[in-house]
Order: sequence, then C-alpha cells, then structure tokens
Amino acid sequence: MQRSKRLLAAGLGIVFAGIANAAMAQSEIKIGEINSYSLLPAFTEPYRKGWQLAVEEINAAGGINGKKLVVVSKDDGGKPADAQTAANELVSSENVVMLTGTFLSNIGLAVSDFANQKKVFFLAAEPLTDAITWAKGNRYTFRLRPSNYMQAAMLVEEAAKLPAKRWATIAPNYEYGQSAVAVFKKLMSEKRPDIQWVDEQWPPQGKIDAGPVVQAVAAANPEAILNVTFGADLVKLVREGNTRGLFKDRTVVSFLTGEPEYLDPLKDETPEGWIVTGYPWYSIKTPEHDTFLKAYQAKYNDYPRLGSIVGYETIKSAAAILTKANSTDPEKLIAAAEGLAVPSPFGEIVFRKIDHQSTLGAFVGKTALKDGKGVMVDSVYRKGANYLPSDEEVMKLRPKE
Repeated sequence: MQRSKRLLAAGLGIVFAGIANAAMAQSEIKIGEINSYSLLPAFTEPYRKGWQLAVEEINAAGGINGKKLVVVSKDDGGKPADAQTAANELVSSENVVMLTGTFLSNIGLAVSDFANQKKVFFLAAEPLTDAITWAKGNRYTFRLRPSNYMQAAMLVEEAAKLPAKRWATIAPNYEYGQSAVAVFKKLMSEKRPDIQWVDEQWPPQGKIDAGPVVQAVAAANPEAILNVTFGADLVKLVREGNTRGLFKDRTVVSFLTGEPEYLDPLKDETPEGWIVTGYPWYSIKTPEHDTFLKAYQAKYNDYPRLGSIVGYETIKSAAAILTKANSTDPEKLIAAAEGLAVPSPFGEIVFRKIDHQSTLGAFVGKTALKDGKGVMVDSVYRKGANYLPSDEEVMKLRPKE
C-alpha cells in the first residue's frame, strides 16, 4: 500500500512538474542571439551589455504582452558554418521564436540564408554588407545598422568637397570590405567624375601586414585615402602610417573609425582630421540619448560604445515587433516589422517595407586628439532615411519574391 502511494505521488510529481514547465514556457518568449564574442570582444562585449540592459528594461515594463522575454545567446567564433549550426540549435532545441545578432557580413549572410530556408524571422544587428537587404535579401531578414551604402553616402557627401583627385583604398579582403569600397567608389565617382583610383590594398581581415600596405599606398602617391580597416588592423595601419608619414598632407576618409571601440585603442597615436563615421557619446545632447546613457552608466559604471547602442536597439526592436504581432508566427512577425516605427537612443527609426532596412543613422565628424586620446569633433547625426536609394533603384537591386 505504501509503495503504491509512493508511486502515485511520484507520478503526480512528474505530471505537476510537466504542467509547471508548460506554464513557464507559455509565460515566456525566447529570442535566439548569435555573435562573434570570442573573436571580436571589443565590439561584442559592449553589445552584450546593451542587449542585457534592454532585456532588463523590457521585463521591468511587463515583458512582451505580459510574457517574460528571455534571450538565449551563442558564440559563432567568427565562422559562418558555426553560426548556422548555432542558429539550427537555437531553433530546434531552444525553440526560439526569432534569431538576432551577428557581426561580420559573411556570417550575417550565412544566418540570413538559414532563416530564409527554414522560414525563421532574423533581425541582423551589425552586418553592414548591402547584399543582406538587397542582392541576397529575403522576406525573413531585417537589418538594424546603417548599411555600407548609407555610410558611404554620408562620407561621400563630405569627401566630394575635397580638392583631392587621386585616391587609394585600403580594406579587409572579405564581404564587408569589398562591399564598402565598391559602393564608395561608385557614389564618389558619380559626384566627382574627375577622380582617379590609383591603388587598392586588400589585406586579410585580422591579419594585416601594415608595412608593405603602407609602402604600396605611399608609392602610388594618392592625394586622399579611403580606409575600411577596423580593430587591431586599424591600430597597426595607423602606427605604421604615422611612422612612415603616410597621412601627412593627405586626407583620410574612414568607415567606423569614430566608434569608441576602434578609436579608443589608438590613444595618443590617433591621427587628426580623418573624416569618419562613429559614435561621439560624450557630445550627444538629446533626451533619448540622455536616458539611455544614464541607464547604461548606472548599470555598468562605464561609458557606452557603438556596440552598446546596437545590442540595446536590436532587442528593443525585436520586442516591439513581437509586441505588435502579438504572435510568434514568422509571417505575422514580418507583417508587424514592415513599416514599424521604433524609438531609439538616436531618435525614431523605421524598418522599411521595401527592403527591411532600418533608418537608423550614423554620426559623421572628424578625428581629433584631446587629453591624449582620440575623439570625434564637429560631428553631426545623419538620418539614415536621407541616405538610401529610391524605391525604384531598390526594386532593381532586390530579388523578386
């Protein structure tokens, strides 16, 4: 008799545990997040802090239509195949309702392809290649950050005013670098048909041999240089360029260099007067940014990097999409996201219906030295919507579905 009671109790325990787990599952919504944490910590650690702050704020405000938001995160190690494996595990084992994240353009494209094949909603956070919303765009993929085209158009606006006619380019030899150089050259040549492109250098990403690169560019004797390197490659390029006088009396136009994660490591070696896109968090005076800055500093006792903004706004946008859809069905998420306006620390942004690109903008300014470290000066926020091609052009660039 006692044994049968024990068996009954054990059986009921299992049943109640199953009911509790089911109830817990119904009371939360899981998002999958993938990024190159071990490969690119300078960007991805602030990015992680940003999205964790967003999750905390969302749940404190009642979650997603009353359900707790949970983010399940995986490291892709900077490898497209590992990113696709992570995506598959998140969808099949963790039962996430959407995928977010990725940093490198080739990884973003790999996860976008997975999302399209498996019909899973994917909000790309950081990848900048134009292909992700245009040539290889698909209905399941949206992108937060301003693309190569958008940032190139912002930089060209300033670069076209320069008297320089002879230009050289330095960019990492993978999807992002190739895409950035191609679109900058196209937009610049349209505005300035008198320009000559006298040299191109394509160092491998993360493995630049800066001496020969600087020597080759100097030998071409350009009047201006486009730089697309970032991270440790940028530090090596700047150091070697300063040593050999490459930047003396030459204007440099540079993607991303004004972002604190790339500008800070240059310290007192920061070259002055480069025209850059970036994030001068210390000089942005708007209510939206003030609110974000105070919350971030209170939580982490640190200043934000651009990665912090990207991580924060990725999860805030994902939550807004889920809240509007009031469903986890991918088709309903797409319908909710297309044309959705979302607040951000940089002001309201919209996810465009035509190509799933957000209108988040970027700051354009110049590098300067202040108290022994690099800063951005004369910076102005450029709204992303003002630097996108017409709908007619986008329809030619994006495959029909």
